[in-house]
Amino acid sequence: MIARIVGLALLCGLSMQPGAQTEPLTVAAAVSLTDVLEEIAKAYAAAGGGAVRFNLAGSNVLARQIVNGAPADVFISADDAQMDVVQKAGAVLDGSRVELVENQLAIVATPDREDFVRQEFARAPAGIRRLAIGDPAAVPAGVYARRYLEQRGLWTAYEPRIVPTTNVRAALAAVETGSVDAAIVYLTDLAAARTAVLAFAVSAKDGPRIVYPGAVLASSRNPAEAKRFLAFLRQPEAVAIFARHKFVVPVASK
Repeated sequence: MIARIVGLALLCGLSMQPGAQTEPLTVAAAVSLTDVLEEIAKAYAAAGGGAVRFNLAGSNVLARQIVNGAPADVFISADDAQMDVVQKAGAVLDGSRVELVENQLAIVATPDREDFVRQEFARAPAGIRRLAIGDPAAVPAGVYARRYLEQRGLWTAYEPRIVPTTNVRAALAAVETGSVDAAIVYLTDLAAARTAVLAFAVSAKDGPRIVYPGAVLASSRNPAEAKRFLAFLRQPEAVAIFARHKFVVPVASK
């Protein structure tokens, strides 16, 4: 009986150790990070980290969920604007916000339209009847796409043909289903393409700076583990995975 009591006490003590992870971390992340984060989560577990589950959606949707009280430990947005929404609502743990990676825009098309779109896109030809982008009123990829088109003097010509989507992966899917002639997505999304092909990538000097900030949320049930995961995203092993998926790590974060 004494041995049983001692054993139970030891088990209770272990389960109540400070910092012990009792449930997976919930990471709310931009859908464009789907593939790379799934690979990083495996590397994190192999390095001794805890389990991670992801809530993947448009950053604007995630920001709204977090502000409205949805449980999460870490938020990774596809732009500063949506992280600002969360931070201004007091939902970001002070001092935890960091820049993680950068991306660039790409114009994709079906294989039979690749050459035409690459050669003629800058002229906004009538042959590009529908152009999918993330909703430019809300979705970061759409905001970036509109900014690029405006910088190139093409927004007015393309605006009547824009097909707004709920997130960047939906814009990619619109090309693959034949619903549109072309789409503006992130260069990293090409890894998830089944039939869509790259018409051309937008160089850093010709497009807007695309940055993904990450932060621990003030409502996290396990802030110590959340900080550990966010720090892991900036370690060499994770940086190498980001690079393999065509993300660029800011110099200050290396």
